[in-house]
Amino acid sequence: MRIAYLFPGQGSQYVGMGYDFYKEFHQAADVFHSAETALRYDLTDIIFKGPEEELNKTANTQPAILTVSLAIYEVLRSKGLPEPYLVAGHSLGEYTALCAVGGVELFEAVRLAHLRGKYMQEAVPEGKGAMAAVLKLPPEKVEEACRLAQEVGLVEPANYNSPEQTVISGERSAVERASQIAKDMGGKVIPLKVSVPSHCSLMKSAADAFRLKLAQTPIKNLSVPLVQNYTAREHTMAQEIRENLYRQIFSPVRWYQSVLYMVEKGVDTFVEIGPKNVLSKLVQQTVSHVRVFNVEKVEDVERVLSVLR
Repeated sequence: MRIAYLFPGQGSQYVGMGYDFYKEFHQAADVFHSAETALRYDLTDIIFKGPEEELNKTANTQPAILTVSLAIYEVLRSKGLPEPYLVAGHSLGEYTALCAVGGVELFEAVRLAHLRGKYMQEAVPEGKGAMAAVLKLPPEKVEEACRLAQEVGLVEPANYNSPEQTVISGERSAVERASQIAKDMGGKVIPLKVSVPSHCSLMKSAADAFRLKLAQTPIKNLSVPLVQNYTAREHTMAQEIRENLYRQIFSPVRWYQSVLYMVEKGVDTFVEIGPKNVLSKLVQQTVSHVRVFNVEKVEDVERVLSVLR
């Protein structure tokens, strides 16, 4: 069995996520407390009690999802979770994956997630940017829709999530124009409730501001390879990982290409660790002959571990 552990990104958050782990396992509680120490504010309270608008602020959402995912991961590890063959994370989840395999300390990972969210939020004025998911169209058709809408403004593919789901990102007017073109091509479009147009050129200033923080953060070479969003290839060297994390902020997430790469490398079992099961569904849309599990609740732990051990 070759296992890949996957960690979710922004959009998977909800008030109350991870509370059952916090209540039941000291390993999980320790992660929450460490995250609060790193940030110097009551992140746990925001995660468990909300309000939703506070949790959905990008500067809170990113460290919140990372904290919950790592809390669940630490509980699994304490119960004999096998070493993965590869790890990956979607956007923000890439930081969780890096931390999970020892590339960066929890304290640093939480702070990076918070600052990344903060810089992204500050890069584009509220209301100027937008994102939309385009379904039922192949990626090349979505790329064409973006090209045709460029006359209105900046719009680019942001997430290649599956062979039939591509998220677009950019200036609101251009995203709306590309969405209409995609609909005319036979696609289905779902506008996303986001405050930041992630993974497009509008995020370049955020990435440049964040680059200094990345440079100052100790990152170690990995023994378990990380499949990164920017390249859809595996990396173990700290210098490459750091550069790809920088570029990831203003470049598309090549998620389904990453999944296909992991399958090519022999991965036959994917385990999503963290809130919701968004990545599990995307894997199933991309490949059919692999096993896919997710661990979100305490009751998932023994069920999944009994298969992996």
